[in-house]
Amino acid sequence: MSHFSINIFLRILLLTVTITAGVWLWRLAGVIPGIALIILIIIQIYGLYYYLNRVNRKLTLFLESIRYEDFSIRFNADNKMGKSFRELNQQFNEVLDAFRQTRAEKEANLKYIDTIVQHISIGMLSFDAEGKIELINPSAFRLLNIYRLRNIAELKSTHPDLPELLLQLRSGNKILYRTRQEQQLSIHAATIRLQGRLVKLISLQNIHTELQEKELEAWQNLTKILRHEIMNSVTPIVSLIGTMQEIVEQDIAPYTQQPEAIADLQEALQTVESRSKGIMNFVNAYRDYTTLPKPQFTDVNLKALITSVSNLLLPELRQAGVHYQYTPEADDAYIHADIAQLQMVLINLIKNAMDALEHTTAADIHVKTYMSNPQQVCIAIIDNGPGIDADALNKIFIPFYTTKKKGSGIGLSLSQQIIQSHGGQLKVSSRNEEGTTFYIVLGVV
Repeated sequence: MSHFSINIFLRILLLTVTITAGVWLWRLAGVIPGIALIILIIIQIYGLYYYLNRVNRKLTLFLESIRYEDFSIRFNADNKMGKSFRELNQQFNEVLDAFRQTRAEKEANLKYIDTIVQHISIGMLSFDAEGKIELINPSAFRLLNIYRLRNIAELKSTHPDLPELLLQLRSGNKILYRTRQEQQLSIHAATIRLQGRLVKLISLQNIHTELQEKELEAWQNLTKILRHEIMNSVTPIVSLIGTMQEIVEQDIAPYTQQPEAIADLQEALQTVESRSKGIMNFVNAYRDYTTLPKPQFTDVNLKALITSVSNLLLPELRQAGVHYQYTPEADDAYIHADIAQLQMVLINLIKNAMDALEHTTAADIHVKTYMSNPQQVCIAIIDNGPGIDADALNKIFIPFYTTKKKGSGIGLSLSQQIIQSHGGQLKVSSRNEEGTTFYIVLGVV
């Protein structure tokens, strides 16, 4: 028999003896001794109740610790109450240890997931039916160009159409949104039920670079096809014109009585030949656009790169009367790049700025380097020229499009292709009569 059973038996036996003695004394000795024994009986009954209720108290304490997730409680062994109570306390402690371990694993998993959400480059945000933000990561702040967001309606100040789009976007659907910073965001929505509440989860991904790459690939393919077809058509024409010129000079001119007509015919043939060769030269000029060699990457010091280009162009800038300045705010930065290709891009952009300043008084070109974020450096080429109108601004990176009388329309397209091959971006900002700024954004080593 266990200690607990023996203890209960002895307490009941003692209570029975006390009750019997109390009845006997009440009859023989009177009321006062009987009352004393009754008090003793009450004390013994309370002791028995308290002793039996210890199990309920332990169970209540155990359930409360689970309810309030307080798993620091420990149940000590009850040696005086027997083996069954020691086993009960041991089971209580093991269950609490299991809950403690489960909570620790849950917290570790949540911390792991939160770390992933905070560090991924895809923007993530979630909000409830009223638009209250429940989760947002740094990438979402960066992509939306904001620093805080408490409710989805607050986006109206920076993105007027976006709050309504996000609220109406159904689960599983995608939309493409263009920001004021000319970024193309792919937005995907998913809806989850969290503790009875509907929460919408939004992912934001900048696919501007991918779209540019696809656009570039499309232009390259089109250029290859056009070049092939034009060359196949024009080359026989040039050959036939040469043959016709020989026929006119050798077979027709000596025997005709109309020298003026022969002269006009020869002049027409020369004009056609000249224009045909011009077309061939024009088409061949775009060969570099479709056959750009792969970059030969090395670690390049940004200040040394800009300084070498500046020294190369400085005599030409002075001769053109352009004031030039270079501000190296990121002079210690290194980039992984093909130095020859980047020099070509910088030379092209600075010369474009010079052309834009041709009729500008107090012409000024300012080249500035700075860290746009800890992982990226920006090279800004700023001029105070007449700027670019909005219609042309949307087309300047399209191959063959140019605003110059003698331009080929290939420089900016080729520059953009080079920067994209370096994993960067070439962007432009301009307004009429307020100058133009080209931005080259590259990753640092």
